[in-house]
Amino acid sequence: MNKGVSFLETGIHNTSEIGRLKKVLLHRPGGELENLMPEYLERLLFDDIPYLKEAQREHDAFADCLRQQGVEVVYLRDLVAESITDADVRADLIRQFLEESGVKDDRLRESLEDFLSALPDKEMVSAMMAGVRKSQLRANSARLGDYLSAAGDDYPFAVDPLPNLYFTRDPFATIGTGVSIHRMHTVTRNRETLYGDYVLRHHPDYAGQVPLYYTPDQYFWIEGGDILNLSRRVLGVGISQRTQPEAIEQLASAIFADESSEIDTVLAFEIPSTRAFMHLDTVFTQVDVDKFTVHPGILGTLRIFELTGRGQGKLTTREVSGPLEQVLAGYLGLDRVQLIRCGGSSQIAAEREQWNDGSNTLCIAPGVVVVYDRNYVTNQILEDSGIRVLKMPSAELSRGRGGPRCMSMPLWRDEI
Repeated sequence: MNKGVSFLETGIHNTSEIGRLKKVLLHRPGGELENLMPEYLERLLFDDIPYLKEAQREHDAFADCLRQQGVEVVYLRDLVAESITDADVRADLIRQFLEESGVKDDRLRESLEDFLSALPDKEMVSAMMAGVRKSQLRANSARLGDYLSAAGDDYPFAVDPLPNLYFTRDPFATIGTGVSIHRMHTVTRNRETLYGDYVLRHHPDYAGQVPLYYTPDQYFWIEGGDILNLSRRVLGVGISQRTQPEAIEQLASAIFADESSEIDTVLAFEIPSTRAFMHLDTVFTQVDVDKFTVHPGILGTLRIFELTGRGQGKLTTREVSGPLEQVLAGYLGLDRVQLIRCGGSSQIAAEREQWNDGSNTLCIAPGVVVVYDRNYVTNQILEDSGIRVLKMPSAELSRGRGGPRCMSMPLWRDEI
């Protein structure tokens, strides 16, 4: 899994969407996808059940594509395992995981603690991510006997799976040299933030080196798919189905209060609050210094707000008027910005390819992006616009409703 490029820098450095990507965090889909069941898809935020082996092959192709471009790929499971070498930290992770999983019954909690504690570190982390079936506990806990089957309903899990984990963009976001760890929109996904929290607080490459601008104990929800590093000084955040405006205000206040941060402006982009759009990066991503993809469906309704107040102790907010390309050019100090429309001039292609994340590109260097191969209309438009397009297979991964950007969290980018 970790063959390829090795990058020696520690800490976080991510001041743009397009600087050459040097180190990225992924999660290879695992047993959590095989714990998806039709009856519980809506609860777990899936529309369909991906075939795990093919999803893993596609994800491996994604990772290999990144390595071939000189990117070091690190995996969430490995980083978590490397963060819990201290026995007390490991025990605390188990305790907090069960607490956040809503396990209230004492006998069940003790059985789960026994089950997880007996596993080697990486296997334990994988088991947490995959979810724990009641049948696993019956087979591994003499303490329970027939208790689980006698204890009530037919629900098969003692702890729910976390099938959305391969979208590593959302639980936390890297912003400059700092991080926001999120309170997520749904109970199903909120447990995902636990892993990033332990990595950032306990892993030797990050502990004590990374300012935290937002934490899961804050009240309002925010997710990483809504956060775009537009420049060293300008951060973009979407007001969306998954991110509340109050969270953006709290995030901006924390960033402006950090003397080490260079960000002095936050732009809040209000997009329609629907599952189809979900996050800002499903309708809008940067692909070059002066080029962005955009889903044309947001252009008629988009509102933009400027938040400032660095060093002043309070925020100032104002609405920004003008076309999106004009606003972006002004804040980025450019003469002009080109908006590349997902699906081009075809409404049908635009709707279809946006649903399959045609706008959700991962830029790995200025003018070089990774995309899903299935969005052939948008991909051709990108190539015609001078963008180098690296296509990855996507038949199964796309069933989770997220693209290459959703599946990746940059830990280090070079300056542009």
